Amino acid sequence: MTVVELATGAEMRLTGDGATAVVCVNGGQSAEVEGTWSASLEWLVGRLAPRFPGFAFAEVRYRIKSWKRLDDCVADARAAIREVGAERTLLLGFSMGGAVSISAADEPSVVGVLGLAPWIPERLSLEPLRGKRLDVLHGSLDRWLPGIPGVSAASSLRGFERAHALGVAGEYGLIPGALHGIALRAHWGKPIPLPRAGEWARRIATQLEAL
Repeated sequence: MTVVELATGAEMRLTGDGATAVVCVNGGQSAEVEGTWSASLEWLVGRLAPRFPGFAFAEVRYRIKSWKRLDDCVADARAAIREVGAERTLLLGFSMGGAVSISAADEPSVVGVLGLAPWIPERLSLEPLRGKRLDVLHGSLDRWLPGIPGVSAASSLRGFERAHALGVAGEYGLIPGALHGIALRAHWGKPIPLPRAGEWARRIATQLEAL
């Protein structure tokens, strides 16, 4: 694993090497706070990278992880895509990372976006997806609750249907019993899988096999 500082000042953690890259883009929040590594994406990369040795997995740590700074987050994702320099790139966007990935999907190497419980607000332009794919996976129990982050499956489905109306190909899938996150970070630093994490990994692996 190699940590690289990106042109924007954000960081990228790179695992593996190959002509196809999976650029993993984190979620965010309202408060403008310093970026962190995503426990969910870190856990997934730990499971998937050994299975796909011909892929380069890149995790992005934003400068500021907030939807109030969405343009900056998109710039960080673009910088990661260009730094990896793969022939083909799949953007794996978790939560707010779904909106970030969609916005960066017009980078030439990007073949598609795989949204994991993605936030796709109505105001978000989906034009960058033209000619690309949008696939979505969402936990059936995901929802916003006071003090608990979440994105409802109904919300991501509306975004997916908007993309479909533009002619964007892709599939939408629900994971029964799954929550918003895939893993949480333990106090000792390691990601701990949440219920149904294995099913998230299995379905994502199926998407990677299709590449």
